[in-house]
Amino acid sequence: MSGLENPCLSLAIARLSAAGTDNFAIWVLKAPYPGGYVHHDSTFPKTMTQTWLSWQEMFVITELPHVPFIHHAPKSSQTGSMDDKISSRGQQPSYSGRLMQHLGIDLWSWLFDGPIQNALAESRGIARGQNKPLRLRLEIRDPDLIPLPWEIMQPMVGKQAISLSQQLLFSRTTSIVDPLKPFTHSHQSLNILLVLGQDAQTPEQATNCLQLEEEAAALENVFKAVGQSNIISSEVFVTPVSSHVETLLQPTPAQLIETLETGDYNILFYAGHGEPGLDGGLLFLHSDATINGTELAQVLVRNQVTLAVFNACWGAQPEKMGSQTVPRSSLAEVLIHHGVPAVLGMRDSIADHEALSFIQALAQALALRMPIDQAVAVARQKLLTLYKFNQPAWTLPVLYMHPEFEGELIKPIEEGITELPSMSLSWVRSPTEVASLHSISSTSQVWQIRGGLMRVGRRQENDLVIKERWVSQQHAEIICRDDSNTQEAGSTYFLRDFSRYGTLILRPDSKNWQKIHHQEVPLQSGVQLKFGSTHGQALEFIIETSQPSAQS
Repeated sequence: MSGLENPCLSLAIARLSAAGTDNFAIWVLKAPYPGGYVHHDSTFPKTMTQTWLSWQEMFVITELPHVPFIHHAPKSSQTGSMDDKISSRGQQPSYSGRLMQHLGIDLWSWLFDGPIQNALAESRGIARGQNKPLRLRLEIRDPDLIPLPWEIMQPMVGKQAISLSQQLLFSRTTSIVDPLKPFTHSHQSLNILLVLGQDAQTPEQATNCLQLEEEAAALENVFKAVGQSNIISSEVFVTPVSSHVETLLQPTPAQLIETLETGDYNILFYAGHGEPGLDGGLLFLHSDATINGTELAQVLVRNQVTLAVFNACWGAQPEKMGSQTVPRSSLAEVLIHHGVPAVLGMRDSIADHEALSFIQALAQALALRMPIDQAVAVARQKLLTLYKFNQPAWTLPVLYMHPEFEGELIKPIEEGITELPSMSLSWVRSPTEVASLHSISSTSQVWQIRGGLMRVGRRQENDLVIKERWVSQQHAEIICRDDSNTQEAGSTYFLRDFSRYGTLILRPDSKNWQKIHHQEVPLQSGVQLKFGSTHGQALEFIIETSQPSAQS
């Protein structure tokens, strides 16, 4: 978990079937203060269903509109009343913009009502007091409500939509999940696997190979351009992290799996045709090759892909069987359920130029070390700027995040540790010295100290991870400094302790363990260390002189 964790308010919506088909419970799953776990029952208003039908007629590409409650009046009798509420004055853009705003305000008013509104206000106050954004997550347990564009919610006219804000970081979530697996390493670059699959349901409709290669090249250029320039952000000079891209054009499932297993990717980006289904739907990799969401989830979790992005139709939509919507069947929900930290899908088809604009802004924001939900908000703002509020482009991306995930793709600079440069004087003067920690109980366990720095602790991003309950998350560092002031120039190692319970040291000439707590002490070869407790495993610090390679 990030040391810069933001306060989080997590809400859930579920249907109260026993009370009637349009009765719902809304409650707080997680709050940043003890009294925030409140509950509220509400009836879904018929007027909002009418607005939703009108919204679909205006913006949704699919032929059949989605009606969450079949007992309401048919569409033909509703449209007129909605038109009376929003006067078009004969201008389509004005009508569409007001319709977008009207539904957004209705959704906000229904969700944030009664004690839920108070919980939001209290949570935002706590976040402001900590000078941090509030992370807001919404779990929609009734599948009929998933297609609604919750991302357009706004409190009133003139206020920003919830998914555009960088002070209220919005995402969807689900609590029926496998736990997140601990990350074995921390990425310091965008390592992207770009997969272009079949872009139509039938081979006859699919894009030819030349066009596919051109599309791949355009996407690669977008990603590769991310780290080529420095950016001034909030009056701070920021250097974006580098970006590495590997491309697969219409691979087989075996090729996709092998590439993920042999690479080291933190982002999967898929563009191509997709269909909803019971196992997260299907992605059409090739004319005769598909992979479903459950199958893809296994390989993504196993290889620790943090973010999966899908430019495919209905990546964020559940399957329907007849008139019934199937719970937890969307690709995004299935991947989150199996333990993928973050998934970004599309609520409907998005045009190529819109998708390219969004991807470019998203990659740039991620390269600036923004959390994923903040980066999505920034990219969504670009879509709104380019394609306007009254067009659906900015509403199409839907972000799901695992409830245990704090949104961190690349560690923020604030949490990083200033490291010795790899060409420090100590290594120039004594290139044959090799320092390492050796397990006393096992001769085969050796951890080499590389680059003059080793971080020790319980968190996964440490160089040496010790899973013992008395070890702090960031327990200690072993660092190398140059002895430039001595006659015999060389390098000296030091132990710096940051922990709660300290570090124990047994020197070669002593029989008693010495406790070091929030101190820095020099280390000599042969010293034994225990981190946090006398019951911890003993490690021996060794400096060896390796034989230099023969050179002519």
